[in-house]
Amino acid sequence: MKDYIATVVKNEKIAENIYAITFDLGETAKVRCGQFGDMAVGGTHLLRRPIAVCKVDGSQVTFCYQIKGEGTQKLKTVGAGTRLNVLMPLGNGFYIEENERKVALVGGGVGVFPLISVLRQYQGDKEISAYIGYRNQGAVCGVDEFAKADKFVAVTDDGSYGEKMNAVQAFEKELQAGNRPDVVLACGPTPMLRALKTLVERENLNCYVSLEERMGCGIGACLVCVCDKTDGKKARVCKDGPVFNAKEVEL
Repeated sequence: MKDYIATVVKNEKIAENIYAITFDLGETAKVRCGQFGDMAVGGTHLLRRPIAVCKVDGSQVTFCYQIKGEGTQKLKTVGAGTRLNVLMPLGNGFYIEENERKVALVGGGVGVFPLISVLRQYQGDKEISAYIGYRNQGAVCGVDEFAKADKFVAVTDDGSYGEKMNAVQAFEKELQAGNRPDVVLACGPTPMLRALKTLVERENLNCYVSLEERMGCGIGACLVCVCDKTDGKKARVCKDGPVFNAKEVEL
């Protein structure tokens, strides 16, 4: 990891309450899909904000974030040319084994963005299907990226875009049609991941999940982001994760 003083290239709204900020690091970015960055937002906000990497193009790295509190409210006002500290890459990302040819991506909420990084890294090498759930039509984003998958199904909670269902239900519908992947990679709200874990255990599918937790330091020192493992032990989401085998963590 490296603490960059990165230059903002653009910072724009891409959906309802969702923004994308692109930094130029000044050198070729070496980031694995599923990793994240910890960025300063300026002003009086001392704690950095951990945000998953969405995509990498040479020296430019794009993060997508949802407006939730004062920190992200501050971040959305940052303009092009501003220089911010960004500590990255952090955490353990997604890995797909050589023998895992068919990959299913299941995502919801801001969890869709790290899955874009998976698609970009493995596109062409794997057969990738994406099952992506949004709250409503206003929250739909990233469609141009997911459209590059071998199969892309977008759904919404209210049926305003695609079918009325969530991402797990869309994936389950595909399983019922006999289309089984070799591995499932997922990121999204905890209730979504909990439902997915129940499904993949029933179907005996290998599944890896990227957890979303509040973080302080982002490097495993403060223990703010500790999660429970199924063996009774604890794990730091920032340092030991954020990607875990679904069998290993309590959801």
